[in-house]
Amino acid sequence: MTVTPSAQPGSDAVVFHVLPVGGGTIVLSAIPGAGGDFAGDLEHLVSWRPAMVVSVLEPAELASAGAEGLGQKIQDKGARWFHFLVAAGAVPTPQVEDAWPDASVRARKALLGGGRVVVQSPGGAGRAGMVVLRLMIEAGEAADEALARLSTVHLPAIGTDEQVAWACKSPREPAVFVRHR
Repeated sequence: MTVTPSAQPGSDAVVFHVLPVGGGTIVLSAIPGAGGDFAGDLEHLVSWRPAMVVSVLEPAELASAGAEGLGQKIQDKGARWFHFLVAAGAVPTPQVEDAWPDASVRARKALLGGGRVVVQSPGGAGRAGMVVLRLMIEAGEAADEALARLSTVHLPAIGTDEQVAWACKSPREPAVFVRHR
């Protein structure tokens, strides 16, 4: 599913690509402000009431979108925020690799409880797609099936071969079947 909010005149709305994963919902998107309307995009993002937001980008990319205060604004609205510094077209550094397990466990717990996790990069593809694919696999999906499902929702989400390899090297957890009452 793809959701597009109404944008301010002269700006492009940030589009949300929505996937059910692990009992919850993952939203793949560009960062607020990428289309020129930071306030409107941020309002749309927080209206989804995510449990967690994962931003995969560099500080200069936040600045170019006018989103320098993004993390604090997200936390002020009650969501957890994880910011991973990953360059365009690259895979996570050893420092990001060390921090990933904590973020992954928290994201999968939120999803298992029926929550929403937003994953974003400047364009909502490549790096964000790499993280979404990794979470899908860690939540129990087979890598090839997860990749196919992600590409049907947002084909540009699939990044470089190295990014796909990083996502697919993750150990697949047993799928958890949840019956929500």
